[in-house]
Amino acid sequence: MGNTPNGVFEWVLFIAREYSDLFITGTIITLAVAVIGTLIGFVLGFVMGIVEDTKIDEDDNIVWKVILGLLKGICKIYIEIFRDTPMIVQAMIIYFGIRQCGFEIDPIAAGIIVTTLNTGAYMAETVRGGIKSIDVGQREGALAMGMSPVSVMLFIVLPQAFKNIIPEMVNMFLTNLKMTSVLNVIGVKELFLQAKTAGGTYYKYLESYLTIAVIYFVLCFVFNRLFLLLEKKIAGKKDYVLAVEHMDNNE
Repeated sequence: MGNTPNGVFEWVLFIAREYSDLFITGTIITLAVAVIGTLIGFVLGFVMGIVEDTKIDEDDNIVWKVILGLLKGICKIYIEIFRDTPMIVQAMIIYFGIRQCGFEIDPIAAGIIVTTLNTGAYMAETVRGGIKSIDVGQREGALAMGMSPVSVMLFIVLPQAFKNIIPEMVNMFLTNLKMTSVLNVIGVKELFLQAKTAGGTYYKYLESYLTIAVIYFVLCFVFNRLFLLLEKKIAGKKDYVLAVEHMDNNE
């Protein structure tokens, strides 16, 4: 091994250099699981948020009432289960449950499924709240102009709701980025499991975990700043002048 490192800092540098391939692989897998699981989870959350927000009217067709009522019930049960149980337990149940049913599943695929279902459960409530934050008068006005309820939702409500829930979407992604660490229990070779492997060689677990702590911090810091820039871009300029004010000033 050459000169033996002295002190925690030297060991951190040594382990980071010696096991750089493991940490790079772990980072890639962590990002892949977090990004894919979060994106699919967002879509799932949006769909369920819309279902939960859709009202059952007395004039609706009986078949539609039954279908919508059933969907609402499924959404409520699903959301409660995944919001009220730990992600690490969900991972164990889904991974070993699928395998016990006779199906082979890759740990990474199972990790993405867990992340997706977890994200969908939390985003459903966020989307529902975002939709309710939009002034009801806008919906009523659009319906009065002849727009269908679906068109109102797609072109009037959702674009505005999307802006309102961007901060929560960002927080969800950053949470998923860190929560992938629990997926080591089903064999996903993300950062935490790679750090455990690297630390076991020299029994320098503290130094190995400090290494991935730095990696997690850098990832979250960079993505947080990128999302803040995106949020500002979507929000648009704040130094605009209303057309009415401009006309008044010219008179």
